[in-house]
Amino acid sequence: MRTAITLYERDFYAWTQEQAELIKIKAFDKLDTVNLFEEVESMGKHEKREINSRLEVLLMHLLKWKYQPDMQSKSWKRTIMEQRFSIQDILDDNPSLKPQLIEFLTKAYNHDTLLAHEETGVYLKNFPKSCEWTIQQILDDEFFPS
Repeated sequence: MRTAITLYERDFYAWTQEQAELIKIKAFDKLDTVNLFEEVESMGKHEKREINSRLEVLLMHLLKWKYQPDMQSKSWKRTIMEQRFSIQDILDDNPSLKPQLIEFLTKAYNHDTLLAHEETGVYLKNFPKSCEWTIQQILDDEFFPS
């Protein structure tokens, strides 16, 4: 026998508003703690995934910028700039992610060199084993590798 569908399952937005109101009036005993815990945890993971994704796009375009200089374009430059702005916005809102940037960079670089190899035709061995740029350079609005 199936239990009744909860508000969380039926109308997520309404559930969020209900939970916010319960917190506001300090009715903690009425909170849907199981789903609330999962949603709060998921929000943190989302920010982490977002910064990882943007760092991967940024790094991929920096690799293409360096290893395909004849194909550099305004579009690539715009993508590089947009990703830097977005990463900085995420870091401004979530400064606790900043110490993890080196870890994110290492993972993104390993992934992106394989993708850059596939996309550009540049031999994998031509890419350094680890990223040749610091996180500060990568996020620097003025930095474009040559």
